[in-house]
Amino acid sequence: MNWLTNTLWTSVGKKLIMAVTGLCFCCFLTLHLAGNLTIFGGKDYFNAYAEHLHSLGPIITLFESGLLFFAVIHVLTGAFLFYQNFRARPVRYSVNKRAGGRTLGSATMPYTGFILLLFVILHLSDFHFVDKTHTTIFQIVSNAFANPGYVFVYTFAMIVAAVHVSHGLWSAFQTLGVDHPKYTPFLRGLSIVFSLIVGIGFGFIPVYVSLLV
Repeated sequence: MNWLTNTLWTSVGKKLIMAVTGLCFCCFLTLHLAGNLTIFGGKDYFNAYAEHLHSLGPIITLFESGLLFFAVIHVLTGAFLFYQNFRARPVRYSVNKRAGGRTLGSATMPYTGFILLLFVILHLSDFHFVDKTHTTIFQIVSNAFANPGYVFVYTFAMIVAAVHVSHGLWSAFQTLGVDHPKYTPFLRGLSIVFSLIVGIGFGFIPVYVSLLV
């Protein structure tokens, strides 16, 4: 086990951890978006979907625990890599060159990640850790998005998420060794398409719900 620990403690090992956990979150975003889109089927359809998830009981608890574990690992590893990079170059270059295919997503990864962390905490407190005894999930969502300020915050966070995954997805594949002139352009394009799906898919939901209430 020492070789595994020593490998994961290196910069390359930490990047592998970021890649694997990042891909797990991309899979989660896909499933979560698919579930959230049921809201366009009406409140009964959306509530039925939520009730079906809750009926899974221990499976959902195990899934949520796994997500929490990956989230902690992803955040801590990302923060450590950011600190290492900062110490390696404490003084910024006077000219910010967009060399090596540097994009908005790659340039802002630590900052968008921090914003998303704050949003996830807010999101969980408003939708997950609330009393659902005498209400439905649709009513909880409707009440939240009746506030224009929350609609703005949620939509902004989804734009940030789109920027984050626009680089994170293809970068994860690159870290895992899927880096070839034949495949990289496709993966870059896939990342952009995925980021647009995430941004538009999640971002339109609060706007839609706010128009219903």
